[in-house]
Amino acid sequence: MKIELPRKVSFIISNLSLHGFEAYAVGGCVRDAILAKDPEDWDITTSATPEEIKGLFRHTVDTGIEHGTVTVLLGKESFEVTTYRIDGAYEDGRHPSSVTFTKSLLEDLKRRDFTINAMAYNDEARLVDLVGGMKDLNHHLIRCVGDPKKRFAEDYLRILRALRFSAQLGFKLERHTMEGMVELAPNLLQISSERIREELLKLLLSDNPEKIYEGYQLGITKIILPEWDAMVGVEQKNLYHSHDVAGHTLMALRATQNDKILRLVMLFHDMGKPQTKTTDAKGVDHFIGHDRVSEQMAKDIMSRLRFDKETTKKVTKLVAYHNYPLNTTPRAVRRAVNRIGVELFPYYLAVRVADLKAKSYYERKERLKKVVHIRYLFLKLLHEKQCISLEGLAIKGQDLIVMGVAPGPEIGRILDEMLEFVLDYPNYNHKDVLVPLAKKLVDKMKLGSNTVK
Repeated sequence: MKIELPRKVSFIISNLSLHGFEAYAVGGCVRDAILAKDPEDWDITTSATPEEIKGLFRHTVDTGIEHGTVTVLLGKESFEVTTYRIDGAYEDGRHPSSVTFTKSLLEDLKRRDFTINAMAYNDEARLVDLVGGMKDLNHHLIRCVGDPKKRFAEDYLRILRALRFSAQLGFKLERHTMEGMVELAPNLLQISSERIREELLKLLLSDNPEKIYEGYQLGITKIILPEWDAMVGVEQKNLYHSHDVAGHTLMALRATQNDKILRLVMLFHDMGKPQTKTTDAKGVDHFIGHDRVSEQMAKDIMSRLRFDKETTKKVTKLVAYHNYPLNTTPRAVRRAVNRIGVELFPYYLAVRVADLKAKSYYERKERLKKVVHIRYLFLKLLHEKQCISLEGLAIKGQDLIVMGVAPGPEIGRILDEMLEFVLDYPNYNHKDVLVPLAKKLVDKMKLGSNTVK
């Protein structure tokens, strides 16, 4: 098998080989190259020690020299070059307490997580597959190298990584690997929130986000996302649904593009339903207020998993508004854009479409047509530069100060009144209209009234 190595990777391998050392591209980059995917990074493994590596390249950085890793800098690119090693005991369920350098490629490959990540390549030896990685690639299997329980006990994050690779590649989990995942899943409690977050995101952003349900079956979500488990089996007996809450969520995830904000919104949007479910006398289920409960749950989960503030703000707002009722009138769309925000409104429309596609066929076509028309009205108001926020209002706080309004909360209240007026009558967003109206409002406020007539 021939793999086209990048020029700089070939240079590193050739330089090491010319000086008597073995060197190979190794791991995920080899796997991706075989699958005709563009590797994100190229890692290199070698029989040379860190000091020997540093002696052969002009620019290096000791990124993990205690574990045998030296980063070689070539121009603006960097490549991790790691000495063949045997890992010592994993006392914290995440990192080896010590490493021993070795001259054996086999020993180095045997310590790796999954067979498909344990293949090596150089142009002279071509593909080196000592643990059955190609066979598992051909059979679309995620299989641990050696004893799954030992591999997972070394690094409990591998349990979640196995599920993530399964989602990203569309591969099945090998039976013994699954058994090890089930047995050791409770140990994911020892993994940092940041690591859990990154693996969960990669799963959600894959082409198979519904694999999160397999995480439920394996006992993984019970540990890292128990709120998911609470949705499983919660029926939705009404005309608009044909799946339980978890099933609907899976379909909604599949109905969105691979976008971080959208996938997170669809993951969280109905998490409040188990808490808000009621059933009327006719046996029809209702979930009144589930949007607000889901919003709070999303905030709590994203805080627990240490998401950044900006992502949390966007996702939780969209969760809160995912079920926002909207009429197909320009006025209603302007007010919705004002509440949700210009930046988030396209996300809101995508969320509505995904939510509808994950429901029953009852009135689905009519509702989808409604969303399409709302999108048209949204694009129209953008094109016409209609005012939908204080930033676009023709009258400013300085204009009110000139009228004699003292700086303070009164200015904000008056501008809010002006915006409410303009949202109803966008053609009147001109100073010659708003200034007299503001003066009238100021006079009424002085008389104790605060309503524009």
